[in-house]
Amino acid sequence: MHRRQLLVAGGSLFALSACATNGMSVGGGTPAATLEADAAAARAVLPAQTPRAELLQPWTGAYDGTPPWDRVTPAKLREAMLEGMELARADVVAVANNPAPPTFANTMVAMELWGAPLDRIINIYSVMTGNIGGEAYDAVDTEMSPLLSAFFDEINFNDALFQRVKTVADNADAMGLDAQQKRLAERSRDNFIRSGANLDAAGKAELGQINTALSNAFTRFGQRVVADENTWTVIPTEAGVAGLPASNKAAAAAAARSRNLQGWAIVNTRSDVDPFLTFADDRALREQVWRKFVNRGDNGDANDTNATIAEIVRLRDQRAKLLGYRNHAELRMQDTMAKTPAAAMSLMNRVWAPAKARVVEEVADMKALAGFDIEPWDYLYFAEKVRKAKYDLDQNELKPYFELNAVRAGSFAMAERLYGFEFRHMPRGTAPVFEPNVELYEVHDKTSGRLIGLYYTDDYARAGKRSGAWMTTYRSFSTLDGSKAILASNNNNFTKPEPGQPVLISLDDAETLFHEFGHALHYFSSNVTYPSYGNTPRDFVEYPSQVHEHWVLSRPILDGYLKHHETGEPMPQALVDKVQAAATFNQGYATVSYLSSALVDMDLHTQATPPTDIDAFERESLERYGMPKEIVMRHRLPQFNHLFTSDGYSAGYYSYLWSETMDADTWAYFEESGDVFNPEIAARFKSIMLAPGNTTDRAEAYRSFRGRDPDVAALLKVRGFPTS
Repeated sequence: MHRRQLLVAGGSLFALSACATNGMSVGGGTPAATLEADAAAARAVLPAQTPRAELLQPWTGAYDGTPPWDRVTPAKLREAMLEGMELARADVVAVANNPAPPTFANTMVAMELWGAPLDRIINIYSVMTGNIGGEAYDAVDTEMSPLLSAFFDEINFNDALFQRVKTVADNADAMGLDAQQKRLAERSRDNFIRSGANLDAAGKAELGQINTALSNAFTRFGQRVVADENTWTVIPTEAGVAGLPASNKAAAAAAARSRNLQGWAIVNTRSDVDPFLTFADDRALREQVWRKFVNRGDNGDANDTNATIAEIVRLRDQRAKLLGYRNHAELRMQDTMAKTPAAAMSLMNRVWAPAKARVVEEVADMKALAGFDIEPWDYLYFAEKVRKAKYDLDQNELKPYFELNAVRAGSFAMAERLYGFEFRHMPRGTAPVFEPNVELYEVHDKTSGRLIGLYYTDDYARAGKRSGAWMTTYRSFSTLDGSKAILASNNNNFTKPEPGQPVLISLDDAETLFHEFGHALHYFSSNVTYPSYGNTPRDFVEYPSQVHEHWVLSRPILDGYLKHHETGEPMPQALVDKVQAAATFNQGYATVSYLSSALVDMDLHTQATPPTDIDAFERESLERYGMPKEIVMRHRLPQFNHLFTSDGYSAGYYSYLWSETMDADTWAYFEESGDVFNPEIAARFKSIMLAPGNTTDRAEAYRSFRGRDPDVAALLKVRGFPTS
């Protein structure tokens, strides 16, 4: 997370934390001597400061310094956050009130370099509240979120600062700025305007109140969902876990023992629930587990989120109209590739109809086997039966090949073959970690031997940790402030097994691991000058991650790494053929469950009048779209963290589909070359799509890489839908 990404978050601290932080930036354009002179001039503007708080000190140790996770406590974190804001406030005042005429160096570069202590502590804050959590850190989060919101509003509403930025942007050509410098200034000016810089005093006061209220609501929403996910369903007898693979039974037994329970426990998170719904034979228990999962945040109790959602959408609508937009979606989509809600809806509608048609076919196949109407808690179970009948493919055949360490080794091999990255596992104690199970890897450029950075992995679920999988960085690359080693992490929620037992994951989990690793590779490929260029459009940022999922089942990765955890034999080609034959199987379900969430998101944020009854709105919206009754949204509104723990993916959940259009077309490019590890294409992908970040328009970059715009037909083909 980067402070300049937070600057325009509209009061949302975790604007970029839902699946991953944003992308890269590239250094070319500004000569080194000019860059050095600009940095020196910028630093001369910023006041000399010596932080008092322990956690604000410059990071020390190897790798150009790493976060002092071993010294973090809630009290120290609070102290450092408060002082960090004060130090950053002094930097802002110095830049804004500089008596010298505004220049690119004393304004734009100074803004790129200011607030370093706060930047460091915000990275620690995001990890301790997201990966660790618990009552004490929740209390710090509840206190700090509105203070941070107000602090960033101070920056956005500082007219003297805005006028300096506007002067540089409006006179970029006269000042002789190069293309990157001009784009940086113009984007900063536009971000200030979207954040309320042009409002009068009364408007700024109103917007500040909105942003603070939103920040409080985001924190409240996230904590309530985490609380509902820290529950479980107890299965008292072995008959209740009949059908589950041995690894899932063992994990459920371990989850029960760790909670001092008898029997088996299915924790209320997707990584536990989906396998149960897929394999458990007891239909009544499947329904019980399913209902508990889909009703997170929607139980009319202390953790109910409906009133919080209603408050969030009301405040977002109020903010959008105050800033001159018809609705929240129009405001949020100003800085995206799609540009407008209509463009996003056009793509979603193109896919929605064939996806629903495929669901009808899938349900008919399942009903023929079941002999009764399929309910949502039946879908995954009978889909698995159909998969086995149609393709002679049992998911249990696959899991022995997807042992967690082997999957990670395969991801490293992909990175080495495509981009020349080498990952070296480091012993415990190499650098501090925030949780004992975190593993560390050095990342090197294989050709030059240059150290690129340090990679942290946090794989296991625990109480207090938010659900899902995501990537973040503690420090990204930038030539402007020293080209230090990149510090990046991937975070998962696998169930930790008993000591000595393997962690066997599903093919879907393996693809998720490669997905989040793709975000990390985006950062490790960076060639950055100005850190703000890391903030790529929301509907671009998932593209580099999604495309890397395709390599999981490539033959070199299967043969070299994804071997049977007991026999050591690679996956036989006959089994691979079954997987590939079934590649488009159940895509109706996968597409409808995801896309319904994206459609309802856009529907919610384009309403002329924000709804107050969230459950009723969700039902009515799904009815308008013709949602199949056998499927539930992947993320129902009461637990939709992407939308309601920040503004990050609000009116933006469509972005996965937008990015997938590019990723499917990119994968087709590799396949058509006859070599999915084609070194020439990989080099161009790294240099044009991964490294440059937002230094140029991302649509133009894609045309440069592919020679044309992405072809939606590639997306439809990947999902097995008609292309005409």
